[in-house]
Amino acid sequence: MTADVIDRLAGIQPGSRLDQLRERRPDAREHAQHSYEALFCPETEEHVTLIERDAVAAFVAGLHRDDAVAGFYAERLGELAPDLLTRVKQEIDTGRTTGPYGAYGEPELAAESTVGPVHRSKLDGRLAAAFDHAHLLVFRPREAAAEHLQILLDAGWSTTGIVTLSQLVAFLTYQVRVIAGLRLLGAAA
Repeated sequence: MTADVIDRLAGIQPGSRLDQLRERRPDAREHAQHSYEALFCPETEEHVTLIERDAVAAFVAGLHRDDAVAGFYAERLGELAPDLLTRVKQEIDTGRTTGPYGAYGEPELAAESTVGPVHRSKLDGRLAAAFDHAHLLVFRPREAAAEHLQILLDAGWSTTGIVTLSQLVAFLTYQVRVIAGLRLLGAAA
């Protein structure tokens, strides 16, 4: 079992005030760790390989501009596929923007629509589709539609793989926000 990854990335020391704070919500702490383990230490790589998981994680964390989290996943990817890591860093550089943005379909919300870039990965095949999908979920979630899932299917992703990919993006977004909040609480102390 991996040591608590949120504690590690937030710099939480055993017995510290933040450790005690997290102890108040043991189920949240345990479930977040189990989610990490399910996504990054899978029993099978049938639908999503470890390299794909770590590449998407490094990309998503890089988009969120959290150096510690991005570095953690980049290091994992670098151990498995150092040549891919360089290309992922290029994808992060071209994919970074501010958001969220996108068009609302509801007429009453149309005035709140904002335009932003659509990411087109320079990678090949499955990873290109995965990165474009991850970018969509991070910056334009309100525009996610069935045709985006079809792009993943056409690139060779299975339905199970698409669910796992989407869970990765959701978990990483959650993880980055929890870690940022814990760091703020630590700094306020």
